[in-house]
Amino acid sequence: MTISEQIKVLCVRCGVSEAELARRLGKSPQSFNSKMKRESFTVEDLDNIADALGVEFNREFILANGDKV
Repeated sequence: MTISEQIKVLCVRCGVSEAELARRLGKSPQSFNSKMKRESFTVEDLDNIADALGVEFNREFILANGDKV
C-alpha cells in the first residue's frame, strides 16, 4: 500500500475528507491532491498529518535482532 493509499484509508477511518485534511494542514485541497498524486511526503509531512488527525505516526527501522533505529 502506498503512502497516499494509507492516507486515504486514514481519512475514511477518522471521518475526515481529504479536502478537510488539506485545510487542517494549511494547504489548498488542490495542492494536497497534487502531493497525493506525486507521493511526495516527507517525514515531517506525515507527522503533521498525524497531528491534524489526532493519531500517532511511528517511524523506525527494526533490525533482525529486534533492535530499533
